[in-house]
Amino acid sequence: MTAIPRLEGGPTETGPRQDSSALERRRLVSGLGQLSPALAVILLFFVLPVVALLLRSILEPQFGLQNYAEVFGSTTYIRVFANTFLVAGVVTTVTLMLAFPVAWLMAMAPRRWADLLFGIIVLSMWTNLLARTYAWMVLLQRTGVINRTLMEIGLISQPLPLINNLVGVTIGMTYIMLPFMILPLHATIRTLDPSVLQAASLCGANRWQVFTRVFLPLVASGVGAGVLMVFVMSLGYFVTPSFLGGTSNMMLAELIAQLVQSLLNWGLAGAAATVLLVVTLGLYAVQIRWFGFGVQGGRH
Repeated sequence: MTAIPRLEGGPTETGPRQDSSALERRRLVSGLGQLSPALAVILLFFVLPVVALLLRSILEPQFGLQNYAEVFGSTTYIRVFANTFLVAGVVTTVTLMLAFPVAWLMAMAPRRWADLLFGIIVLSMWTNLLARTYAWMVLLQRTGVINRTLMEIGLISQPLPLINNLVGVTIGMTYIMLPFMILPLHATIRTLDPSVLQAASLCGANRWQVFTRVFLPLVASGVGAGVLMVFVMSLGYFVTPSFLGGTSNMMLAELIAQLVQSLLNWGLAGAAATVLLVVTLGLYAVQIRWFGFGVQGGRH
């Protein structure tokens, strides 16, 4: 057979691919141009302050990692880190236990009652944080309403220490964090098909098995999102622990504020803040790995 000569200047396989690649590059450049204002805001107000704080942690008072060595080598700072994670863990656990029945009630209740509960929760989020913290200070003090009520009904003979300790911090922060746990749980529970739970019961599963083997796996994404949100926010919380906690219950945010405002030690404060940022990003990576980027419906 004689080979068919190839025509010069004819279409080639690379031509359409080059055109498609050029079109994708133009779209990418156009998209970046549209996003440039948002990217500039993120760079100016989020990235640059973090980078500046990171640089201070290794440049002040002199170049090196001595600030990080002091953070991890001092028993005082280690105690503050341990207390921070303890408080965040306790608050997250208590918040989850209280938020689960509320989220379930909102998902199962009639529309009118669900909207009423949702409005109350959102209204609590809109109330000034400082005002809510002061209100808990009044309620929890030795002569406050809670202690007086318990003494009047005969449950206690002496006022309970409900403030300037872990109990006060847990109560105040749980109240503030509840909406951030209820809302993602409610969003996930609302998407569940009740027939799935009914089918599990018809197949012989008791209530505990339905809850642990069917219901919990389906709402795992909402639980993960709420737990991560509450835990991370609790790690960096400042106002409520500083008012309701004592010096023995100092958290990391209070330590950073004291290092900056009282001791003017920006290097050490930057090191502590950087460690907190790394922990937060690590927890966020865990959430992405196991639960995805956001709250989704249950996995069927």
